[in-house]
This record gives sequence, structure tokens and C-alpha cells, in this order.
Amino acid sequence: MKQFIVSPLKHPIKATISVPADKSISHRSIIFGGISNGRTEIKNLLASEDCLSTLKIMQQLGVEVNIFNNYESVTVYGKGLRSFIEPKNILNCGNSGTTIRLITGLLSAQNFLSVLTGDDSLLNRPMGRVVEPLTLMGAKVYGREHNTKAPIVITPGVLHGITYEMPVSSAQVKSAIMLAALYAKGETKIVEKEKSRDHTERMLTAFGAKITQDKNEIVIGSEQSLEAQSIQVPSDISSAAFFMAAGSIVPGSEVIIPKVLVNPTRSGIITVLKKMGVKVELTNKKDISGEPIADLFITTPSELLATEVKGSTIPLLIDEIPILCIVMAQANGKSIIKDAKELRFKESDRIKTMVTVLRKLGVEVNELDDGLEINGLNGEPFKIDTKIEWPKHFDHRIAMSVAIAALKCTEPVNVPGSEWISTSFPSFEKIISKLQVAVV
Repeated sequence: MKQFIVSPLKHPIKATISVPADKSISHRSIIFGGISNGRTEIKNLLASEDCLSTLKIMQQLGVEVNIFNNYESVTVYGKGLRSFIEPKNILNCGNSGTTIRLITGLLSAQNFLSVLTGDDSLLNRPMGRVVEPLTLMGAKVYGREHNTKAPIVITPGVLHGITYEMPVSSAQVKSAIMLAALYAKGETKIVEKEKSRDHTERMLTAFGAKITQDKNEIVIGSEQSLEAQSIQVPSDISSAAFFMAAGSIVPGSEVIIPKVLVNPTRSGIITVLKKMGVKVELTNKKDISGEPIADLFITTPSELLATEVKGSTIPLLIDEIPILCIVMAQANGKSIIKDAKELRFKESDRIKTMVTVLRKLGVEVNELDDGLEINGLNGEPFKIDTKIEWPKHFDHRIAMSVAIAALKCTEPVNVPGSEWISTSFPSFEKIISKLQVAVV
């Protein structure tokens, strides 16, 4: 079993920290490049295990990909929407929910058999939410447990446009429907209750797709054609959130994180930290490849204020909730997270897992059906409860959240599940190690 031991910091963090490229945009740039006409050039692709699962699958489908300077530049040679070849083997999505859901949408329109699988964690994640709308469009998609779990088997089907009201806001499900809609006869309309991240809408529009949007409604024209683009992938705000949190809880810290994606459908973590009293400044704002980016400057507050997060804010920070729990646990007063039942269907049940993590760290916490109530320690260090076991999980974001908490702990922590961190943030352990000797 791999060991990743993090010791408490005895000094403030005064550092500029570069975080990896955005995972959501990296996945989509590979997929959209593979179904467009011409050569798509991708700069700063995230070479994490999840994104490489997507890249390998596109190669198995016959897409030519050239990689330069250790993924600093990647060229994808697309030959259009109907250029795939039938894969000779099962397509392995690893631990990546984005890969299996988006690729299921894409392959539902192809004229060949395909089978998608993944690791033990992915095989337990819900797929019915993708299978249902695709089936309504005419796709022939099957899975375990009455078509709700992977492995997923897809056979040829003829797709038609539908109007679909999303029961849960999910960018992955929405994107799967949109990819299928590119091939369908007739318009497809998607209606969201709450706006989820909009990278697919932005990027498909940049590639030339006909998409109209009105509030929470998206309409996609039928039988489309995409043209290759040049894409610069910004730094991932979900990865930046861990060091935003570190700067929020380690007294006297000043953290700069450059060139971070600040798309309004992803920047809920900035809004909530500001509400808690953290000083977060955005400088050097600009747009790159249709996405807004900025440098973030985070300063520790004299007091962290408890807060409540619910409703329309939840989709804007769904991936950041585990690390937000750590910040809330350092606040003065009771913080509440509600309307976040979607957390139970991630790489782990993130509600249940974070409840155990917080109790292990000596924090009073109540588990809700759709969230947590966290009684903050008002800046006191976390104290390990030896009577409680660390939870077993397959979850990179839980592992990184524990590592950040360890910086404000009374003793070193051997981070549980650290082997999963590389699925999204391969350089995370190296950055933590540099922080511990005060050099970044």
C-alpha cells in the first residue's frame, strides 16, 4: 500500500502554486477534436489517468493522436462525425465518470457494437441517468442491474431529437445527450432545473455546432458538422480549490494561483470562500479559447465564518464540496450543506465518506440525506480520533482533502486512498512536499 504522509505546517504558506490543466475541458477537447473535420491542436492538456482513458478510447476508435513534449501539445486528427472504426476490444474508462458517460452518448449513434467498462469504483456509479434519455432518442444501450450500471453495451440505433427535462443537474449527462444529438434527426431540447457547468455548450459552439440557449434551455440542431480548432486548456479550478483551502485555513498565508478557469458555472467555491471571510482577488482576467481565466490571490482571514450552501449554488461547486468541508470545519460556528444528494454518486459516497473523515479529525458533524452539518473548530487544529478508522474509498478528491486538513493537524497523517490522486492531479504530492519545506 502506497504511503503519502503529510505533516502539520509550522509556517504560513507564502507561495505561487501552479495547478494542473482543467480536467473537464481536457476530456472534451480530445472528444470534440476526434469528431471534427481537420487537425485540432490542444495546448496544456491534463495528462491525468482520467483524461488518458478518454484519449486511449478515441485512439481505439481510429482517431489519430500525436503527443509532443510530454503532453505539452497534443494534435488530434478528426475525420468527421462518422469516421470511427469498430473497436476490436472492450473500451476501458478506468475511474473516469466523465469518460464513460460522454463516450456512451457519442457511441450511441454509431453503426457498430461497443462495450464500455471501468474499475470497481466506476462499475458502481449510476449510468441509468444517461441510458434513459439516450434510449428515448432511439439508442440501444444496455447495462447491468436493469441498465443502470456498467459495463455498458451499445448496439446500432437510429437517433431522433427529443425534449428532455433533466431530473438532476449534471454536466456529464447533459453532455452525453448533446453528443448524441449531433447525430440525431430533428432538434433536441434539454431543460435543466439548475444550470450545470457549460463547457460542452461553449466548446461545441466554438467547433461550429448550431446551439441556442435561453436561460436553462439548450436546443441543438440536427445532423451537424464540426470544424477543428486550436484549444488552450486553462488551469483547473477544482484542483486550485485545494490550495485555496490551504490558504484559507493556515494562518498568515498568501497564495497565488495563476491562470485559473473562472467560468461562472464553476466558480461557486470563490463565492462561498468570500462569504466565509476569505480574501480572494481575481487579477489578469482574460478569455482563452472561449473560457474566462484569472490569477487568484488568496489571503487567510482573521476569522473564518460559518456559512450555508444550498440550492442553485451546489452545481457550481459540486466537485469542491469535500475540500469545502475541511474549510467549514475550521470556521467559527455551524456550517450547513444541503441539496447535494448528487455527492452520494461520485467516486465514493462523498457525504458519508466526508462525515467519517471529519469525525476522524475530531470535528462534530451530522449526516443529512442531502448534505452535512459541520460544527467548526474556530481555527483550532484538527486532532486525530484514534477510535475511528479512516474510510476506505477510491476517491481522489477525498484523499486530497485529507492531505490539506493534515497541514492544520496536531500530528502527521498517512493520507488514505492517496493512490487515486493521480486520476486528476499528478503533481499534488510534489507540491505538498515543497510546501512543507516552505519552497514552491
